[in-house]
Amino acid sequence: MISVFDVFKVGIGPSSSHTVGPMVAAFSFVKQVSAVLDKAPKRQLGRVQVTLFGSLAATGIGHGTDKAVLLGLMGYEPRTCQPDELDDVCAQIKQDNQISLAIIGTLPFNIETDLLFDAATFDPVHPNAMHTIAYDLDGMVLYSQTYYSIGGGFIQEKGEEVDLSRELPPFVFNSGKELLALCEAENKAIHELVLANELFWHDEPKLMAEIHFIWDTMKNCVEKGLQTTGILPGGLNLARRANMVKARLKHDIEAPGNLDFFATLDWVNAWALAVNEENAAGGRVVTAPTNGAAGIVPAVLKFAERTLTDFNECHIRDFLLTATAFGYLFKRNASISGAEVGCQGEVGSACAMAASGLAAVLGGTPRQIENAAEIATEHNLGLTCDPVDGLVQVPCIERNAIAAVKAINAARMALLGDGEHFVSFDKVVRTVRETGADMQSKYKETSQGGLAVNYTEC
Repeated sequence: MISVFDVFKVGIGPSSSHTVGPMVAAFSFVKQVSAVLDKAPKRQLGRVQVTLFGSLAATGIGHGTDKAVLLGLMGYEPRTCQPDELDDVCAQIKQDNQISLAIIGTLPFNIETDLLFDAATFDPVHPNAMHTIAYDLDGMVLYSQTYYSIGGGFIQEKGEEVDLSRELPPFVFNSGKELLALCEAENKAIHELVLANELFWHDEPKLMAEIHFIWDTMKNCVEKGLQTTGILPGGLNLARRANMVKARLKHDIEAPGNLDFFATLDWVNAWALAVNEENAAGGRVVTAPTNGAAGIVPAVLKFAERTLTDFNECHIRDFLLTATAFGYLFKRNASISGAEVGCQGEVGSACAMAASGLAAVLGGTPRQIENAAEIATEHNLGLTCDPVDGLVQVPCIERNAIAAVKAINAARMALLGDGEHFVSFDKVVRTVRETGADMQSKYKETSQGGLAVNYTEC
């Protein structure tokens, strides 16, 4: 079981698996090396080397993986680092040919020889593999470890085993079927079960403070994206659109309940575009559950905020807690990693989370909510991850807007029914896993197939 704090993590763009995860892994590596040095005081650290494999290497430059590794080695963390300062820090490392390792101190570091990209080699455990080595002054290996960035900012070490001794929260569910059975047996809503689990891990003031922090970060990201103009970095010369869309809208978004259908559609698009343009620019975002799909949940939650006349903090809590349940089930039983199952894992999971959260705050029953998540997932099946030039821009930004509207429609369709439906959420998630396994690697965040190669510059 994972917490709402795991599903919704505050970090930076442009990618949770290619930026956030490697930054966390690099810092973890340094802390482990420091521990080894403490136990062997006669040995001194001479240099460190990081090699990126598979998808991390293929789209690493466009996703900022190189910068993320450097920053992680220095002790920067996604939640607290300041996006505007990071480029200068990395440029200084390249200029000086040295790096100030967190906890340890300054070492020589040559970008050409100490940070390597091997796109041709795919680790059998996961396509997002990162191998780290620390050498002593004699060139002997002091410590080595392989990390896997498994999506959503989560990392896993090679050989890492699940801690079976950890005490479990009161309501454990590993499938949609088990979740619905618990709701029926306990006579509780989905968000109530998840809330009980969260209160097992965190006291209520901390929980609510973090939920508000998550929502405030999402809203700040939307607002910054709506206000910012210009060209996105990376070389595609793609102009930001959210500000332009907002400028063309004459609808009064500040008056809840006054939006017609097209006005609603326009604003949902604008909110989703705003978040993912900020993500593409390396700004502050919330993984939901990944960076590449970070605009979907905020856009749909803002839709609820602007259309429900009684919207309050309970709606925010219930939306995010419900979404957490389905994000967890998606991650556990398939994957939220585009490098593992394609974009059906990223946008598909976010769409399911947003649809379930919206269905919950609109008063849906547990079965209607599960149906909303199923509809949203089913209609993202087979979605490939083929970013042009390895950047989280085309088709990623626009795809979030489309999926946000799809999530709203999925929730509405589910609420028009009684919760009974032909395909369960569990079955469609299993299909995501199987489809991802059958999908060729060129369609899984390597930019070696699909739209990434059919794009032609004018």
